Amino acid sequence: MKVVFMGTPEFAVPILDAVAGAHEVAAVVTQPDAPQGRSRRLIPSPVKRRAEELGISVHTFEKVRAPQAAETLEALQPDVMVTAAYGQILSQRNLSAAKYGVVNAHASLLPKYRGSAPVNWCIMEGERETGITTMFTARGVDTGDMIFSEKVEILPYETAGELLMRLAPVGARVMLKTLEALERGNCPRIPQNEALASYYPMLKKEDGRLDFTQAAQRVADRCRGVDPWPGAYGHLDGQRLKLFDPRVMEGDGAPGQVLSFSPKEGMIVACGSGALRFLRVQPDGKKPMADVDFIRGRKEVPRGFDL
Repeated sequence: MKVVFMGTPEFAVPILDAVAGAHEVAAVVTQPDAPQGRSRRLIPSPVKRRAEELGISVHTFEKVRAPQAAETLEALQPDVMVTAAYGQILSQRNLSAAKYGVVNAHASLLPKYRGSAPVNWCIMEGERETGITTMFTARGVDTGDMIFSEKVEILPYETAGELLMRLAPVGARVMLKTLEALERGNCPRIPQNEALASYYPMLKKEDGRLDFTQAAQRVADRCRGVDPWPGAYGHLDGQRLKLFDPRVMEGDGAPGQVLSFSPKEGMIVACGSGALRFLRVQPDGKKPMADVDFIRGRKEVPRGFDL
């Protein structure tokens, strides 16, 4: 089939590779180059880089809903458009540009965890499994009919970034299965049960601040769920400290209190119930380091994290 592929981050690259290996990809649509780092140099998306390596023409629309963008998509006359973490909401005109419409690879088991950050939120909410769902894209946010899904276990210490990359090849496999069914004419359409649906918003920088009044497992889940972005942090004696690799420990004290601060035991922090050790930390202006190295570099034992 003739496909227009729409995606942006690293998660979408294996899906692009799979589709390009089995179908004609007429064009790739991705987000415009974005400024990064202190230099604010414009950097192309992972999908754009991969498309150029494959020799596929690339379009970067500031607004895909604009008439000029819609005309470009229509002129390509695709059989189907495939989306994977593209990053813009499509208009009805966009959705009608392809013969079979638009199919999307969504990184959750719909109808749970609709929205743009499903992997992050399912970890933060303490889920122990997630997966990939392919679906027909409709006007609402992740509300279209489901096609196929595949479950994936969430590993105990897995971060959102690690889980997302583990889901990418699953997304590729399920998308190929979807396109095969679409081409054969026996593609299922399963309406979503709105009674089971949940929607979660985009992440903000402040979502990374940990609340030590919550139970230790809840705090650990948030720490893993916001890794790598926006990243977990707290203010230790008023100084911002990024926190990684949480481990739930036994311990009792006022929330945020530092219960242990030694090279032998590490830094253990009291929570609303239980305690946490963070195996890696990052003070402002420095690189991430082991908690024991951070401890060795301090002369005084800190009182605790601000609430």
